[in-house]
Amino acid sequence: NAPELTHQMFDAKNMMAASDPRHGRYLTVAAVFRGKVSMKEVEEQMQNVQNKNSAYFVEWIPNNVLTAQCDIAPRGLKMAVTFLGNSTAIQELFKRVSDQFTAMFKRKAFLHWYTQEGMDEMEFTEAEFNM
Repeated sequence: NAPELTHQMFDAKNMMAASDPRHGRYLTVAAVFRGKVSMKEVEEQMQNVQNKNSAYFVEWIPNNVLTAQCDIAPRGLKMAVTFLGNSTAIQELFKRVSDQFTAMFKRKAFLHWYTQEGMDEMEFTEAEFNM
């Protein structure tokens, strides 16, 4: 049902990126529901989520939640939802990757694969600085 799907959409365990959305704020959100679902109920649920969790949504982007529906459910399911959220929490993932890169770059790990193809070590230093 729509309330359960809406709850699952915002659950950190269901995110494909290893970052917790509760550690950031949503800039924008899009949700595409598939199957026989009442758009009125979906809109109400999405509004409830925004009202209960207003601290997790930026206030300076109006109408930052988009919902859509496709009447045809995925094979084997009555309904499903695809969620796409643009959250500042992604910085956690970038920080981890940056820390891992820095540790490997200090050891010059795997660097030869790139330098032998014509890249310069300075390009990596510059890219690290720009992050």
